[in-house]
Amino acid sequence: MIEISHLTKKFDQFVAVDDLSFSVREGEVLGFLGPNGAGKSTTMKVITGFLAPSAGTVTIDGHDISSAALEAKRLIGYLPEGAPSYGDMTTLDFLRFIAEVRGFRGVDIDRRVDQVINEVALESVRDQSIETLSKGFKRRVGLAQAIMHDPKVLILDEPTDGLDPNQKHHVRALIKSLATDKIVIISTHILEEVTAVCSRAVIIANGKVVADGTPSELESRSRFHHAIRVTLTDSHDLVADLKAVRGVASVEVAEDNRLAYTIFAEGGASIFSQVSEIAQQKHWPISEFHVERGQLEDVFSSVTQQSKGLTNG
Repeated sequence: MIEISHLTKKFDQFVAVDDLSFSVREGEVLGFLGPNGAGKSTTMKVITGFLAPSAGTVTIDGHDISSAALEAKRLIGYLPEGAPSYGDMTTLDFLRFIAEVRGFRGVDIDRRVDQVINEVALESVRDQSIETLSKGFKRRVGLAQAIMHDPKVLILDEPTDGLDPNQKHHVRALIKSLATDKIVIISTHILEEVTAVCSRAVIIANGKVVADGTPSELESRSRFHHAIRVTLTDSHDLVADLKAVRGVASVEVAEDNRLAYTIFAEGGASIFSQVSEIAQQKHWPISEFHVERGQLEDVFSSVTQQSKGLTNG
């Protein structure tokens, strides 16, 4: 388990991380989210021991990252932002170097490097110098070095940054397969990645936790949760039909299509049956009718803006 307790990190008078507390258990893939400047990368650098905390503690499987740094770092694989490496080395040479640093020797180096190259799909560039690789391949080399020693904890900062859609799919599938017996923390600004990969998400703003839950729990806090999208084939006074319908909070017309509506539910309750019944009674000319899931982007915007308002106030 990773335990982060009352973590604070200051740079002179600027507080980047402000009394942050949460824990992550084995088998969890935690999406660590926040707007630019929220403190995500700083938190990850403290968790991995690259920065010392100003206050508070981080323990990795019972090892304090400050007082038992070596024991804690042995358990961690880290992909930092930018995936720094040695550009003049080939992919193979760099990964062999990492394997040796991580304690592999002799034939075990060859075996493990080949295994990781296969897992991260680097076979086509194994003999190419890293400085000549595309951004996506450099990112995958960074991921390969992070998993080289089969760590118990994976800390990944923007793991799919620069990858094309096929590469993103491959890396996300790899992360999910690795997560069965590991703790994985992913910092990302790609919210679709959270729903695709993560079992839980923590959103921070101004260095503080502003939301914590499973993707579906967070989506249920969205104003779009249980909203109904309706597209008509012809004009109809849909708003008038819905005025007296129980549970309907409001109706919005799409800016780009005057025949497309979003019907919002009061308190996120299901209004499908009520709206469906009215649609049949009033003979709406429907071409599309479906229930929305909550939108993580909507929740992200809401909780981070609220935090900004509280800070400014």
